[in-house]
Amino acid sequence: MRVRGVKPFASAVGLLFGLLCAVEAAKVNKHKPWIETTYHGIVTENDDKVLLDPPLIALDKDAPLRYAESFEVTFTKEGEICGFRIHGQNVPFEAVVLDKSTGEGVIRAKDKLDCELQKEHTFTIQAYDCGEGPDGGNMKKSHKATVHIQVNDMNEYSPVFKEKSYKATVIEGKKYDSILKVEAVDADCSFQFSQICSYEIVTPDVPFTVDKDGNIKNTEKLNYSKEHMYKLTVTAYDCGKNRASEDVLVKINIKPTCKPSWQGFNKRIEYEPGTGSLALFPSMHLETCEEPITSIQASIMLETNHIGKGCDRDTYSEKSLHKLCGASTGTVELLPAPSNSANWTVGLPTDNGHDSDQVFEFNGTQAIKVPEGVVSTTLKEPFTISVWMRHGPGSREKETILCNSDKTEMNRHHYSLYVHNCRLVLLLRQEPTESENYKPAEFHWKLDQVCDKEWHHYVLNIEFPAVTLFVDGATFEPFLVTEDYPLHASKIETQLTIGACWQGGSALMTQYFRGNLAGLMIRSGKLENKKVIDCLYTCKEGLDVQLPEEVASAVKVEFNPNQSSLTLEGDDIESFEKVMQHISYLNSRQFPTPGIRHLRVTTTVKCFNEETCISVPDSEGYVMVLQPEEPKISLSGIDHFARGAAEFESTEGVTLFPELRIVSTITREVEVEVEAETEAEGEDDPTVQETVVSEEIMHNLDTCEVTVVGDELNGDHESLEVDLAQIQQRALEMSSSNVGMVITGVNTMANYEQVLHLIRYRNWHTEALFDRKFKLVCSELNGRYISNEFKVEVNVIHTANPMDHANNAMVQPQFINQVQHASVDLSGHNLANMHQSSVVPSAATIVIVVCVSFLVFMIILGVFRIRAAHQGTLRDQENGKENEMDWDDSALTITVNPMETYEDQHSSEEEGDEEEEESEDGEEEDDITSAESDSSEDEGGEQEDQQGSSRQQQLEWDDSTY
Repeated sequence: MRVRGVKPFASAVGLLFGLLCAVEAAKVNKHKPWIETTYHGIVTENDDKVLLDPPLIALDKDAPLRYAESFEVTFTKEGEICGFRIHGQNVPFEAVVLDKSTGEGVIRAKDKLDCELQKEHTFTIQAYDCGEGPDGGNMKKSHKATVHIQVNDMNEYSPVFKEKSYKATVIEGKKYDSILKVEAVDADCSFQFSQICSYEIVTPDVPFTVDKDGNIKNTEKLNYSKEHMYKLTVTAYDCGKNRASEDVLVKINIKPTCKPSWQGFNKRIEYEPGTGSLALFPSMHLETCEEPITSIQASIMLETNHIGKGCDRDTYSEKSLHKLCGASTGTVELLPAPSNSANWTVGLPTDNGHDSDQVFEFNGTQAIKVPEGVVSTTLKEPFTISVWMRHGPGSREKETILCNSDKTEMNRHHYSLYVHNCRLVLLLRQEPTESENYKPAEFHWKLDQVCDKEWHHYVLNIEFPAVTLFVDGATFEPFLVTEDYPLHASKIETQLTIGACWQGGSALMTQYFRGNLAGLMIRSGKLENKKVIDCLYTCKEGLDVQLPEEVASAVKVEFNPNQSSLTLEGDDIESFEKVMQHISYLNSRQFPTPGIRHLRVTTTVKCFNEETCISVPDSEGYVMVLQPEEPKISLSGIDHFARGAAEFESTEGVTLFPELRIVSTITREVEVEVEAETEAEGEDDPTVQETVVSEEIMHNLDTCEVTVVGDELNGDHESLEVDLAQIQQRALEMSSSNVGMVITGVNTMANYEQVLHLIRYRNWHTEALFDRKFKLVCSELNGRYISNEFKVEVNVIHTANPMDHANNAMVQPQFINQVQHASVDLSGHNLANMHQSSVVPSAATIVIVVCVSFLVFMIILGVFRIRAAHQGTLRDQENGKENEMDWDDSALTITVNPMETYEDQHSSEEEGDEEEEESEDGEEEDDITSAESDSSEDEGGEQEDQQGSSRQQQLEWDDSTY
């Protein structure tokens, strides 16, 4: 040490330092610091502060005097602790002295700790003092203490399921304790945050529950028919209430208990009319539950008893059906559809709910009388009676279907057909003969069909004394035949009745029938053969099967007569299934009856072990026949014309429908693409729109009826006539009365057109006739589809005397341009100024002649002036005067009716007449030319054209006889 300054002062200071050094040298660092032997600490994730127990404090017995830390002379407290040292590899902690004098220190983390990586740390620690002497030499260290530090967890992780999804399969009808177990884990390190405390099914309204361990079970018995598979969403929660980061999907398949049954069967099968056969079971197969099968039998039934008369049949008249089936002559229909010519069924309740299939109801209080002349009083043997009947249940009283009894007095039954106690009985009393021996008189059949409330077809072939009954095509022999004497001779007329029996002198009906009847026919002189009977009974719909060649011999197939059911039998399941897959439904009607046809499959299986043989339940479904496109039958042609009286009085008469046309159309909705151009880009944008289109179709008619509008025909001087040979040539029939004419028979529209063209109206007393009106209506399928009412009015043109008639014959071709009607179609148009029949007085005839003369003069004058306008010189004018009677009509078409003035006056006088039709909206009607009339043949023409054309036809002249 060097001291500068005054020497005496330097000497004193040096002395002082020397003394101090001597004193310090006399002190020595005798003791080591002391700390606890074990420490326990806690630190939280993401925190660096460690809480120790006990606190970290180092003590030194050398205190209070401490030794300097440096070679400089300092004055410190005794026993200071200079630091702590941690021993161990990669220890993420450090120890820091907070107060050297007290030895207090702390342990803290160097970086953020992760409990999930290491949740506990153990290491040793030492404390050391500041050493001895000014340079800190001879430093003392404490013993090594063990430190245990636990890292506290934070709930930083959510539960995660071990699997991405879970699947299980269970059998229906069983409750499980555990179907499957879901399991989730949590990455947190602590017990609290790493444990899954609960699971939860998130999907609502499912018959499952899950417990805290993840076991899923069903809460009710499961049903395969209700649900094939359930999809559940499950989540998990840890004990810190953290929800799983992603829920898990659980699929539980329901396996049906193995029940033998037909699989792959669609209950609803839609059938579109006109598409031919439709496979009913294209994917059907039999589940046998692995039972050994020896044979299998199945019955497929198509239930159609609610359709018409038991199934879908053509609803033509019964007489037409007999002809179509081959019974061409001698057939009389006793229950025809009500019409003007066959009106005895009018008022009898009918069931028209089956597409006009004519069905008559008898409730036990109704009966009808068949007019005289419809059926011969004595039937010519052999003969046939056929009828459709629905009856049941049985009654103890007799219920008459058909009865021929005395009209007065004796009350004898000549022949009758009735039901009694579910028996069908035919009574046939023989007419008087020379021998009075007993002969068969009653034939009894006991039949379930009579009382089962279903439709059945009955045909009795009677060739005395043998009587054969056919029910639905099957033959039945009578189980009882009783005999009786022939009837006594008498001159009493008989009465034929239906639904009850006429009691002669009592003038009352008895033995009323309760049920439904249809198609009651009598055919005299011939028997129905089996082919005709089958044709009458056979349905137009039914089951069909086209057997593949490889299985045709392996499976036996049988149909019932009307093909509403079939039976299959075989021993090879694979072949049997192939046959089932080829069974189809077929409806051959052009316009089938829409609605439901129920299907039922009944199966019987035999096994090797009869005790364990399986039972296959019935399979049920239905065929839905869709609504067919209905045809619209349109009648069109000339509906108003005039003819001379001589034509009506001639033997040929006047043809009523010379240009009649019959057209049938159906309306369809089709989708068409319409190109729409956008304004912005100018590009085509095709769009689909629905549009209605009409399509002409061909089908048959069965009736056309011509009816007189107004007064009935007077047989003394007027009639409707037609060439019967032409009608018979087309297999049609005609009946007429004082109200009109009816043509019947199933035939094409073209043949009906040709026959209707031949109908003529004659009147050989036309003095009192001004006009006649007729109405034509055609129909198909016994009135199921009916045409429009086509009305025709014909006017009679009267002349004053034969001389005037001759003059008209010479003059008329000069100024009448006859309108051509071949292409005019004015069906349905309303006519203005239609007139009632009236008598034309002689004064009116004179007025007509004067008007005609005046009109001729005016026309000649007009032509003269027209020609004069085109002549340049007086000579040409003179030539024109000399030739003014030379008519040139090449460029002028004028229609003049000499009756126009009279008809206008006549129309105004009879405005109150019901048949008169006024011009719509009171608009003025102008005369039109024949060219304009031709243009009106389009049905969509303007109303003015229609009115003008109708008026021109009304006022048309026919000069063919002049």
